Amino acid sequence: MIIKKIAILGLGYVGLPLAIEFGKKREVIGFDINVERIDLLKKKIDPNLEILKKEFSEANHLEFTSNIDDLKECKIFIVTVPTPIDHNKRPDLTSLKKSSEIVGSVLKKSDIVIFESTVYPGATEEICVPILEKKSGLSFNNDFYCGYSPERINPGDKNHRLADIKKVTSGSTAEVSIEVDELYKEIVVAGTHKAESIKIAEAAKIIENTQRDLNIALINELAQIFKRIDIDTEAVLKAAGTKWNFLPFRPGLVGGHCIGVDPYYLAHKANEVGFYPEMILAGRKLNNSMGSYVANEVSKLMTKKSIQISEANILIMGLTFKENCPDHRNTQVIDLINEFKSFNSNVDVYDPWVDKKNVANEYKIQIIDKPILKKYDAIVIAVAHDEFKSLTEDQIRSFGKDNHVLYDIKYLLKASESDGRL
Repeated sequence: MIIKKIAILGLGYVGLPLAIEFGKKREVIGFDINVERIDLLKKKIDPNLEILKKEFSEANHLEFTSNIDDLKECKIFIVTVPTPIDHNKRPDLTSLKKSSEIVGSVLKKSDIVIFESTVYPGATEEICVPILEKKSGLSFNNDFYCGYSPERINPGDKNHRLADIKKVTSGSTAEVSIEVDELYKEIVVAGTHKAESIKIAEAAKIIENTQRDLNIALINELAQIFKRIDIDTEAVLKAAGTKWNFLPFRPGLVGGHCIGVDPYYLAHKANEVGFYPEMILAGRKLNNSMGSYVANEVSKLMTKKSIQISEANILIMGLTFKENCPDHRNTQVIDLINEFKSFNSNVDVYDPWVDKKNVANEYKIQIIDKPILKKYDAIVIAVAHDEFKSLTEDQIRSFGKDNHVLYDIKYLLKASESDGRL
């Protein structure tokens, strides 16, 4: 059997682990248009902190490049570029289209192009395939073939990594479907699930995060109800969680590159086919309002303590969209910060995980080196980093003035140790 050379386009949270695993088995070219990132990867440095240096060394068949010509000898192309939303909450397929153009420019007969980027059902065949055909001059399912295997990477999670998560696979023909499935079986210990079509595989991915988004929206709404009833949400969830089939979701800020984005892709496709997805968009609307809700709750607590919100000093602990990772894509902590700024408050943001330069460029926010003792009128624990979990109530409160408010979004403290929480 001929061992085909693989090109992986996009070396972020999804592409790099994939390149590392395949690089242990066969020749792989890891491609990214970000030259600075390629230089770091060649030095065995992952700025996302997901891959260790020893893992780079284990992938002894892997090379990194930003030169398109280096892709010409590859027979399998795996595209793992970001698929965000624009400012109107519509799918932004710019990177996906550009990657399809790059692949199309080096595509040859019998090559296979596999997409892992999250898209709405139908996008691979409706958007990517025509670009591949136009750029290459080849015919889909006659000269070249496609597959879709949705990424299931969980940033910051050291227990559920690429090889440990069952992989959904699919192909544009029955034969290619088998080849794609066998390809991923080489690196995924947990096994694979061969979907009946590319559209089904696309839909399977998009509903994973839509389901989570809706479940979290329900808990966020319940938290607001319980607040009015004057009962503790965590206590309610613990009690309900004693039943085996109760789903253990928690309230909070819902951001990131998946849960806060994917429902809009499904809604976009639903609108295209003449259906308005009320429940999906209602969940999104509620979750998008949580930054404003928390800021207003903190403001009310400050008022009760006779603390003026205007010109108050606010400390936000955590900026990333989840704990113990530097990923701040689509973080809803930004909504919280902006809401406090709209109150004319002074906001300090502390997060030991983020790249300060990247945050400054993207959000125009200067991350502080460390909180200042006795400076703050309000402290908000927004992300459950281990560094924050290790702090006691007294240590966190030491950042506050003698009269201050401590609000805990993430349940890091006991209910009695904070002045308020979701």
